[in-house]
Amino acid sequence: VNMATGDHKKEPFISLNPFGQVPALEDGDLKLFESRAITNYISHEYAGKGTDLICKDSKKMAIVAVWMEVEAHHFDPEASKLVWELFYKPIYGLTTDPAAVTALSEKLAKVLDVYEGPLAHSKYLGGDCFHFADLHHLPCLNYLMTTQVKELFDSRLHVSAWCQDILARPAWAKVVEMQKK
Repeated sequence: VNMATGDHKKEPFISLNPFGQVPALEDGDLKLFESRAITNYISHEYAGKGTDLICKDSKKMAIVAVWMEVEAHHFDPEASKLVWELFYKPIYGLTTDPAAVTALSEKLAKVLDVYEGPLAHSKYLGGDCFHFADLHHLPCLNYLMTTQVKELFDSRLHVSAWCQDILARPAWAKVVEMQKK
């Protein structure tokens, strides 16, 4: 969908996502919106194809669920606003608000300080396997790593290694390549 021309705010896309936002998914007769719901559906519907994101161990999945909530409620609110300020505003000819960038960066730094602890002991946020908790960070990370706030990630040894790892995943590279088309 061409967001630059507002196609995401018009039919037929608006029938897939009534909020006029990306993403949306149509799989047969199923229509979904909201990225976390879409990734949950895909991981169950297409289990066994690609990286298994469904953890059979309930305790491990509970840990992954905690980090999914942290991403949704602590990381994403700050990170997505920073993406707007630093990445999208310049594209749309709008002025970045330096005070907002500073305040959001300070809040995000505190979240990344929390991340540094568990990432010192495991490769990924939910343990030693890539899961939803890591996956859901990728869109914002992809944009933020092209901005001045990259330093927030790079200045934390284990957060930096985690970012490099998940951003280098072959499946994510395909997503990034598709965006260029």
